[in-house]
Amino acid sequence: MNRYTAPLADLRFALHDVLDVDALYARLPGCETATGEVIDAVLEEAAKFAEQVLAPINQSGDAEGCAFDAATHSVRTPKGFKEAFARYVEGGWIGLTADEQFGGQGLPETLGAALKEMIDAANLSWGNYPMLSHGAASALEHHGEDWQREVFLKPLVSGQWTGTMCLTEPHCGTDLGLLKTRAEPNADGSFNVSGTKIFITAGEHDFVDNILHLVLARLPDAPAGVKGISLFLVPKFKVGKDGKPGERNAAMCGSIEHKMGIHGSVTCVMNFDGAQGWLIGEPNKGLAAMFTMMNTARLAVGLQGLGLTERAYQNALAYARERLQMRSLSGAKFPDKPADPILVHSDVRRMLLTQKAFAEGGRLLGLYAYTQEDIRKHSADAAERERAEALVSFLTPIVKGLLTEAGIECTYDAIQIFGGHGFIAENGMEQYARDARITTLYEGTTQIQANDLLGRKIMQLKGAGLKHFLAEIGAFCAQHANDASLAEFVGPLGAAAKEWGALTQEIGARAAANLEEMSAAAYDYLFYSGYVSLAYFWARAVAAADASAHGADFKQAKRLTARFYFARILPRTQTHLAAIRSGAATLMEMSDAQFG
Repeated sequence: MNRYTAPLADLRFALHDVLDVDALYARLPGCETATGEVIDAVLEEAAKFAEQVLAPINQSGDAEGCAFDAATHSVRTPKGFKEAFARYVEGGWIGLTADEQFGGQGLPETLGAALKEMIDAANLSWGNYPMLSHGAASALEHHGEDWQREVFLKPLVSGQWTGTMCLTEPHCGTDLGLLKTRAEPNADGSFNVSGTKIFITAGEHDFVDNILHLVLARLPDAPAGVKGISLFLVPKFKVGKDGKPGERNAAMCGSIEHKMGIHGSVTCVMNFDGAQGWLIGEPNKGLAAMFTMMNTARLAVGLQGLGLTERAYQNALAYARERLQMRSLSGAKFPDKPADPILVHSDVRRMLLTQKAFAEGGRLLGLYAYTQEDIRKHSADAAERERAEALVSFLTPIVKGLLTEAGIECTYDAIQIFGGHGFIAENGMEQYARDARITTLYEGTTQIQANDLLGRKIMQLKGAGLKHFLAEIGAFCAQHANDASLAEFVGPLGAAAKEWGALTQEIGARAAANLEEMSAAAYDYLFYSGYVSLAYFWARAVAAADASAHGADFKQAKRLTARFYFARILPRTQTHLAAIRSGAATLMEMSDAQFG
């Protein structure tokens, strides 16, 4: 038992009924072609690709893994992966949201997010390959020169070449100020890049002939720390300004990692030995370009957590309906069978409802963030663009942090529902749990997301995104203040939003006196913020369902899941609130020696 069916009904509900993207795209310049009919057609075809091409090679790809040939520095991906990529390119999926002037289809990012959720649910390992190309393309589009966009961006968009992000070094992870990779200028305007990068996803593979590595490095006269970092494009095969590929570059895969999960996704040690590269953006301004890639990737990894949550839920629900064990405490529900399906048992339902609440609520949170990205890119109103940019910046660490941690919780719950059978590889549940574990680590750990949310988005940027989000929640609560059918959600949501604002001010005041208070509160603040955010989207989901043409069962299921969320998951905020208020002393008073 290992199945995946794209959640088309819920994706359509999220996009059309809750987020009303039909009206949004009708008014955004450049998005007018994304009509309701086009969106539904894209979703249907994407579902077929995910279900029929990617899902069947997920488990086999995990079992086979990637193989490294040290003699040729080459990597063989699992059976079917290369062919799936060729079909992905042939179908035009790789350029779905890319600008038309670079060969893309110019469709909204939100539609690309829906596609990505399906890809990651079907085959997370395979999904890493196009994800890295998307990040590299974003960096080139925003920071590359005209000739670089012509020579490098178009082949990325077409799928002729793929891309990577090369940031981490053996001694240098989050603290990029410590990186040692160097770049020496050449007379022709190129640079010789030397250094070693680790944990490079898709650094070498057999999908395409050329791979474009975006590498952080230091120029000879660069200042110390993060202010002295530049970004370079280093191709596997040299490429001149005329766009013609040349000889093999001195950029080689030295080895691949043997990992806990995502076995079908190759993770490389990359050695650059005077490899020819081209400067992207201004000298010593590489962090800005890097964060263009990183923020794109962080939202994308949040969708990975969402996809795994959905996949785990589907399989756990199917098993719970089939597996017979004991009788319901309130009496046999299937007296003609030797026992009842485990779906009748309350704690199995608790785990299933947790998965359902995170999948459907998380889908709204993730897609909403992408609608703000579309507004930021396309709106003709400068104030609206500024608001959207603040919102997507604020929500990125919440999407990445909460949805990946939820993915871990929900994939582990799937194992628990399967019982001993969940521990057996043939059933596939343990793969989801192993795959989910990396999502809270790469593209910035959960702790990095927490510090980014509280330290930068709240303290440094004075909570601009939070203010917009709280105002939106407040407007929703005011709109439905007299709606008796939503009272059970609107009242608690309004109270939680008010508490969120007050808590933020409280942390700010304490951090002003002692900066350790900010760091000590960050992790719990991230989850507090995430749970309130999901409460908002669950309240919106019930309101949208009630107003929709969906059937009674669909509407009731939304209401009952929202009721479960508000009763069983939203109260987790109070645990995080208590932890925040316990202060930094509970973490910092113990001396190093007393740890033992």
